[in-house]
Parts: sequence; structure tokens; C-alpha cells
Amino acid sequence: MTANTPSEAPLPSHRATVAIFLAFAVAYFLSALLRAVTATLAPVFSRELNLQPGDLGLLGGAYFLGFAAMQLPLGRALDRFGAKRVLSALLCLAVLGCVGAALSESLSMLVAARVLTGVGVAACLMGPLTCYRVLLSPQAQLRANSWMLMTGSLGMLASTLPVQWFLPVLGWRGLFMVIAISLVLAMALIGLVVPGDRPHALSPGAALIGYRQIVRHRLFVQMAPLGFCLYGGLIAIQSLWAGPWLTRVARWPESAAAGGLFLINLCMLFTFLAWGLLMPRLAARGWGAIQVMTYGTPLSLIGLAAIVVLGPAAGAWHWAAWCVLSTVITLSQPALGQAFPASTAGRALSAFNLVVFGGVFTLQWGIGLVIGKMAQEGWSQAQAFQWAMGGFLLCCTLAYAWFLWVPGRRHR
Repeated sequence: MTANTPSEAPLPSHRATVAIFLAFAVAYFLSALLRAVTATLAPVFSRELNLQPGDLGLLGGAYFLGFAAMQLPLGRALDRFGAKRVLSALLCLAVLGCVGAALSESLSMLVAARVLTGVGVAACLMGPLTCYRVLLSPQAQLRANSWMLMTGSLGMLASTLPVQWFLPVLGWRGLFMVIAISLVLAMALIGLVVPGDRPHALSPGAALIGYRQIVRHRLFVQMAPLGFCLYGGLIAIQSLWAGPWLTRVARWPESAAAGGLFLINLCMLFTFLAWGLLMPRLAARGWGAIQVMTYGTPLSLIGLAAIVVLGPAAGAWHWAAWCVLSTVITLSQPALGQAFPASTAGRALSAFNLVVFGGVFTLQWGIGLVIGKMAQEGWSQAQAFQWAMGGFLLCCTLAYAWFLWVPGRRHR
């Protein structure tokens, strides 16, 4: 029996569980703020560092590159050492990344700092989800997963208008220093509240075999393209490209665009709150995550198609509606976690997270490259954005077709 099995230790009390959730939530709030702050700071970076669309895409994707690069070693570490040790160690790197961003004088320095930050916050969601896989029932896991994502939406909400308000006072460099100090406080809270797991032996061969089994699992194969395209694209749009769309396509002023991003993230916050309340009830009535994803994903595709067609007429409300419709893909994480035993939950969740954030990096950078290339060819900003989003829509549609096709194909 491994140290990750729930039978080795009594479950914590309700009060202790709430305290553990809140400690994890503080760290995830800050990681989400760091993830999305690029969208709000994009105009500032463009002016001060003379960045082009492709540079913005690279800068936004740098965080996710570091994040994705950590996922496989992270999964093994979570299964061996537990969430508390792993998350606390990595957050030290996030602090260094924020300090490095504050001191950056060029695009290359800022990209390097963002990569380090991404590495440092790589366990802020996977750590809690691995912990919840051991502590909570399947229905409670659905609720905890949705409410952790709600906390993330709160962090992304803080990255919009609040960041805009503090910029004249702190500047973007001072902002990163304040976040670094906040991360130190979050580490202290986790150290005080979250129980530690006893490390257990996990040979390199066993870890490798575990990942081979995970990526060949029918459910992983079924959901991976949709996770890469739709889940990755949801984060890519929400954390970067929604802002430039509002300023460059819809022609909103920067203050109004920040308000639009605030609206988008506020809608996401309430959506995840609703998922946390609704999914345990749906599960009790036989509606699992896969069924909800099957019937909900087409609505997301229709919403994105409407935005592409509307072009400059599509504003924050349209993007908010698309983001809300796309949250159905977030149910893939608890569904996948429950498909594997608790002793491999860290590896299963981290492997899928690698797929998702590989998609974020690819789509953030790729959309920027398409926009920049088309602008160089003489297309207007609106047309360039529409074509880039149209290509993204095609990728999501093909991924959804794969999601529907794989189960029947595998059972013939």
C-alpha cells in the first residue's frame, strides 16, 4: 500500500479540509493572476519594450512553456512526496521568477523570468487536485475542482481592473515585486495548514511504465486533442488574446478593454461556482462529466464561430459567453483523475495538464504569428484576428470530432 492511499491515515475534519482548501486556493489565486496579467500589461509591454504581436505571443506563451515542461516530473514528484513538499519547493522558483520579471530590461530577460515563473507555479492546481483525489469522494472532487478553478478566475479577475488601478502607483515592476512577497506568504500558509505526506519509493522504471499506461488509456486518448485545443485555447484567449482583440479589433480604449477582461473573468468565476454546485447533483442523477462534455462542447464551437463572423462587432460580452460555454472542458480533469487509482493520480493529472498547457503555448504563440504575418501582408488587424480565430475554430472542431469518434472506434 502506498502513502497516497486514503486508508493509511484518517480523513481530516470538515474544518481542516476547508483550511487546506483555502491554503491551496491562495497559491492558485496568485498563479492565475500571474498567468493572466500579460493580457492587461500587453499595451504597456508593447510601448516600453517595442513588442510586436509575435513577441506578445511568445511572452504570453513563455509562462506556459515553463509550466508544461514541469508536468511529467511534477506528476512523479507529487505521487512520491505529496502536494505540500512539492508545491512549497516550486513556489520558491516562482518568487525568483517574479523578482526577475521586475528587474527585466529586455524581451529576452522577461521571457526567461516568465518561464521560471511558469515552472514555479506548475503545482498550484495539480498539487491540490492530487491531494483531493486522496481526501475526497468523487462527487466532492467535482465540487473542489470547480471551486479551485473559481479561485483561479478570481485571480484572473484581479489581473484586470485591479492591476490597471495599481499600475500608476506601483508600475509593472512594482506589481511583480508585490506578487513575489504574496507568494512567500502563501508558502508560509501552506506550511502551517497542509498536512505532509510520507515519501514512498517510486523507481524510474515504475514511473515510466505509469506514464505509458496513462497516455494509452482510452479516456486519455479520447480527451487529449480536445484538451490541447479547446482547454488550451480557452486559457490562451482568456489570459492573452481577448485583451488585444478588444483594443485592436473592437477598437476599445485600454481602460475599457481592462473592464471587458474584468467582465469575462467575473463571468468565469460565477460559472465555476455554479459548476461546483451543479455537478455533484448531475453525477447523482447519472450525468457524468463525459456526457456533459459531449452535449456542451458544440455550444462552445457555435459561440466561437459567431465571434469570427461578427469580427469588430464582437466585444467583451461575446468573449465572456464563449468562455462560459467552453468551461465544460474543465470537467475533463476530475473525470480523468477518477479513472486512475489514487497512487497514480498525480501522474495522470500532470500528463493531461502537459497536453493542455502545451496547447496554451502553441496557440498563444501561433495565433500571434498568424496575426503578425497577415498584418505584414497588408491585411487589416480585424481580418488578421478573424483568420487566426477561424483557424483556432477549425482545430477545436476536429478535436471534438476525434472525441466523438474514438470511443466507438476503440470498441469495434
